[in-house]
Amino acid sequence: MTDDSQRRLTPRLRFPEFRDGPGWKEEPMDAVYSFRRSNSLSREKLNYERGTVKNIHYGDIHTKFSTLFDITKETVPYINPAESLAVFRTEDDCVEGDVVFADASEDLEGIGKCIEVVRLNGERVVSGLHTILARPVVDSLTIGFGGHLFESRRVRAQIQKESQGAKVLGMSATRLSRIRLPIPHTKDEQKKIADCLSSLDELIGAEARKLDQLEAHKRGLMQRLFPREGEARPRLRFPEFRGAPNWDHQPLGDLEDQQRLEIGRGNVISHKDLRTTPGNHPVYSSSAVGDGCMGRYGLFMFDEEMISWSIDGGGRFFYRPKHRFSVTNVCGYMRMLDESLVCRFVAYQLQCLHARETFDYQLKAHPSVIRKLYRLAIPSTREQERIASSLSTLDDLIVAQGCKLEALKTHRRGLMQQLFPSQEDGP
Repeated sequence: MTDDSQRRLTPRLRFPEFRDGPGWKEEPMDAVYSFRRSNSLSREKLNYERGTVKNIHYGDIHTKFSTLFDITKETVPYINPAESLAVFRTEDDCVEGDVVFADASEDLEGIGKCIEVVRLNGERVVSGLHTILARPVVDSLTIGFGGHLFESRRVRAQIQKESQGAKVLGMSATRLSRIRLPIPHTKDEQKKIADCLSSLDELIGAEARKLDQLEAHKRGLMQRLFPREGEARPRLRFPEFRGAPNWDHQPLGDLEDQQRLEIGRGNVISHKDLRTTPGNHPVYSSSAVGDGCMGRYGLFMFDEEMISWSIDGGGRFFYRPKHRFSVTNVCGYMRMLDESLVCRFVAYQLQCLHARETFDYQLKAHPSVIRKLYRLAIPSTREQERIASSLSTLDDLIVAQGCKLEALKTHRRGLMQQLFPSQEDGP
């Protein structure tokens, strides 16, 4: 690499003490890492209760494990005691500083996703099915830097380019060895970057746990605020309603016959219309039932509170506040026709009832079946409003916490782009 290339291989954001230092070097991966053997044990040969050797499965890399893998903070399965360990060479056991890649994925974003092993706490761990185990060959990398390095856009673009396959993408050690890694010259700069991103990851993890706790609290609260099946009173009632009468149970179909609510199905709007036709109001579909998307005016236009759900996709019930919108023919809708029913309260109760059911939505989510499937438990309008208000306040906290978490993740993505050389930098 020429001096000019090295000068250009410099991140846009650098800590003050390194700003006058040389540009980063770029090394072929096979000069930095060697590859070790992994195994092909399926999930059926693993368990979470007993064993002497733990196994890193590629599915857990995709869905569970943190970028920096600390065995004391992760739930890792054991190899079943019935499996012979004679084929496992100790030199292929994971060691701290190793990077474990998932070599298969159904999409480009997941191919080559990896973890760096930063703490094993004396436990024996091996690299399992559909993984590639890479080990530093020289003492030029600080532990904790590699995991973030392989997340950087410059490196991810190379990994994605080397992937192969149609329906399922694959990656081999041979193809992985072709990528080039931008690396600071000093371990001090590597450690500074790793510490910065790790601190941010810890903050993101803490905020994610807060969100999980709020959502768990809401689920538990809903179970207590609405009566259990066959009961006429909830286990938790606000003080002012504890002496009030039992709740009245009514099938949705009977409420519709009484003209207290209306249940229907949206109009026909194609997915092509949703993608390409401009409009000035949201259209809710099974593929966008949570967020909506812009589309043309339909036969059914609403400008009132309503509840919608997906008929063909298994989506749960959504409360829609008063605003102009339409729903497609793959969505059901429900609106209140009587002031004795509070729309938001009905939506919350349907969400709670939905959580108790096991649905085959191809059979059960059609409006004609929904009419027969659900029985609402209905208190006074004032109690409905009190419950809806309480849960709505909790929803606001959940949304705010979700926004805070997403802002931190966005900040991290932006920081990653600046702390590592971009794809446009260098040769």
